[in-house]
Amino acid sequence: MNRRQILLSSLALSAVSATSLPLLAAPNQKRPMPPIPKKIPKSFDQVGRKRVDNYAWMKDDNWQKVLRDPKILQADIRDHLLAENAYFDGIMADAKPLQETMFAEMKGRLKQDDASVPEPDGPFAYYSRYAVGAQHPLYARTPRDGGKEEVLLDVDAQAKGKAFYQVSATGHSPDHKLYAYAEDDKGAGIYRILVKDLATGALVGTPIENASGDFVFSPDGAWLFWTFTDENARPVKVFRRPARGGTDTLVYEEKDPGMFLSVGLSRSRAFILISIANQETSEVHTIPANTPTAAPVLFAPRQVAQLYTPVHYDGRWYIHTNADGAVDFKIMSCELGKTDRASWKDYIPHQPGRYIESMTVFANYMVRLERNNALPRIVVRAKTGAEHAIEQTEAAFALQLDEGYEFETNTLRFVYQSPSTPRQWFDYDLAKRTRDLRKTQEVPSGHDASRYLVERFFIKAKDGAEIPVTTLRLKTTAKGSGAPVMLYAYGSYGIGTDASFNTNRFSIVDRGWVFAIAHVRGGDEKGRGWFEDGRKAKKINTFTDFIAVAEGLVARGDAKAGRIVSYGGSAGGLLVGAVSNLAPDGLFAGHIAAVPFVDVINTMSDETLPLTPPEWPEWGNPLKSAADYDTMLAYSPYDNVAKKPYPPIFAYGGLTDSRVTYWEPAKWVALLRERAPEAGPYLLHINMDAGHGGASGRFDRLKEVARDFAFALKAVGDKAAGAPLR
Repeated sequence: MNRRQILLSSLALSAVSATSLPLLAAPNQKRPMPPIPKKIPKSFDQVGRKRVDNYAWMKDDNWQKVLRDPKILQADIRDHLLAENAYFDGIMADAKPLQETMFAEMKGRLKQDDASVPEPDGPFAYYSRYAVGAQHPLYARTPRDGGKEEVLLDVDAQAKGKAFYQVSATGHSPDHKLYAYAEDDKGAGIYRILVKDLATGALVGTPIENASGDFVFSPDGAWLFWTFTDENARPVKVFRRPARGGTDTLVYEEKDPGMFLSVGLSRSRAFILISIANQETSEVHTIPANTPTAAPVLFAPRQVAQLYTPVHYDGRWYIHTNADGAVDFKIMSCELGKTDRASWKDYIPHQPGRYIESMTVFANYMVRLERNNALPRIVVRAKTGAEHAIEQTEAAFALQLDEGYEFETNTLRFVYQSPSTPRQWFDYDLAKRTRDLRKTQEVPSGHDASRYLVERFFIKAKDGAEIPVTTLRLKTTAKGSGAPVMLYAYGSYGIGTDASFNTNRFSIVDRGWVFAIAHVRGGDEKGRGWFEDGRKAKKINTFTDFIAVAEGLVARGDAKAGRIVSYGGSAGGLLVGAVSNLAPDGLFAGHIAAVPFVDVINTMSDETLPLTPPEWPEWGNPLKSAADYDTMLAYSPYDNVAKKPYPPIFAYGGLTDSRVTYWEPAKWVALLRERAPEAGPYLLHINMDAGHGGASGRFDRLKEVARDFAFALKAVGDKAAGAPLR
């Protein structure tokens, strides 16, 4: 989430003050002193409320341009961020050996020459793979029945010499002659789309600049549709151009800055779909694929608080929607030429407690992914109406549908995993109801699932709600042993946290830690209602649920007060920040807030930031509603920093992050030091070469995870991490 711009006074434009740089430790001191940034009061007056922000100067006046060219960052801001990075390095210096050890462990669990399971499409099978030592993947194809590999794109070669490089999307034309990809070399999520002629290897046409990253070829291969982002990095227009280059034609322009915009293709390849949506409202426009230059046709007009996704199947439209109060969604149907809401008829009715998360289709089958009591399941429905579920057995697990390219097939690919079971790719025969294991994730350094215990249980919230919790531990890590706990959660946007397999976690679990996931309200683990109970006026439930889980783990003997480290990123970083203010003293040993959305009032009051207008339905609008302002003010981490005994806190961000801007964690850490100087310490690290996702290379990303885990061990006083933080 990206946030607000404030004009700086002439003082803010002056050279950085002497106290902005870290002070050298005196001979009798064991650690460096933290940077003390200047304070320049900035007053705000809105909806009858006043506030003062002493650190608003940390936002560069030209933040939009900084996203595209980080070198132009204001000198005093750069100096302060570098000083914070130097302070972090100083405090964590004695944990370097541990970080290096954990990095080596994580790298050892990563198959260096890993490859995806090939996806068939017509005469070819497409896949990605890594070369040994490569940070980035290589995309390739072979003839479907085997033969010589053809390299389509070598991302590692493209990334050479760049501090950051990422390819977010790739795609081939339906005639298999062109290959397009979206690249980002700043980390800001502002992409350039390029198209390659696979016969010659040469790029065709001019690069598409300022794109959101999504694109689609028309089924005849003649056209490329793509989404343009404006100066505020917000997707606002869909264009069409000849696939081999030529004039761009505006297809659709979205006037409401509160809506996200994207373009795609129906599974049947019969329609190009333009989707407009935010967290609670959606609208779709369709273009017949056999006339790709036709004007888009409105499917059904948007209605506030109603979501719908049309899917073309069996000569009709099937609509995944929450219409008519279907909180956990249902599937409706209508004729192709009659898409107004009055023509929609129930096909699979709403059933409370059965959350239809998504659906996909093949020529003869409809497949939906559901959640029941926080566990997913795949349900297959034939045209006859007969249904069956693909059964799974573990206590907690995750499922993912892989649609593939082909529509005329009876093969569904899905991925199964659990906290202790590596990913498994299955090809499932929809007619025969048999599964073929295509690949199991390899862990080169070894993995024995029988050594670990995965548990799923429920802990009561303050209001009696049952919060699902998933834990992973060594079987030898006994309850009541006082083992440290890393407690993770996200809890926003209706995005549930799956009980997935992550090899990195074993670097703390194998050291006797418990890794726990709190499936708090704000996610969708227990259905759309679970999300609704953790947003806007009910957002506080997300944070109190997390605290209830921490206290419940202590009561169960799974944790000990003062031995729990919270961990969350982005909106999960908001959770961590809010919990740091709300939690009882002594419950947590430390907090790790990754790219944290902590400056809630200022951020949601800046209409120029990319995600602000589209996210008013999630958080509220403090520019127009005093009630929304007061709700946010009650939990906003930055606005509730107090003089209290905070445990050590580590916050980090990326300079070119357009979602959660660098100044959010920077301001938060500065205010923590100002108001609670005796507590902490408070550490900040800003990646000066990356954005929201951190480092782009797979090995560099592991170094960041090892850094986080080293902080956690240091927070609980583990001697392997050097001197304790307090």
